[in-house]
Amino acid sequence: MAVYEYAVIRVMPCVVRGEFLNVGVILYSQPNGYLCARAELEESRLRALDETLDVGEVGKALAAYERACSADAGPLRGESLGGRFRWLTAPRSTVVQTGPVHAGLTGDPEAELECLLDRLVRRRTSAH
Repeated sequence: MAVYEYAVIRVMPCVVRGEFLNVGVILYSQPNGYLCARAELEESRLRALDETLDVGEVGKALAAYERACSADAGPLRGESLGGRFRWLTAPRSTVVQTGPVHAGLTGDPEAELECLLDRLVRRRTSAH
């Protein structure tokens, strides 16, 4: 088992109102040399918060989070994985932002990322 840190990526169309939608997760595990961001944008849920939101621009911002974690990290290419994670999770007052950083233990960071996406981002339908 190894330590990992994660933060939820969220969209907050109106920072003043404080309403947001979880749309992704960034997971970093230094012992595993792992950094990955995954986002899943459900336009209808975003439109429920703000029908005027430019969903295309939100998609571009989310793609930038994912790219910053990849081997082709663009402007962050020279940064360590930990440095990239800290930069991506730094507090900001923008439409796309991250929540607080949390930690845990895992033997499989990729599986943990999927679990976090299931728990924190994806809508579950129930048979009720």
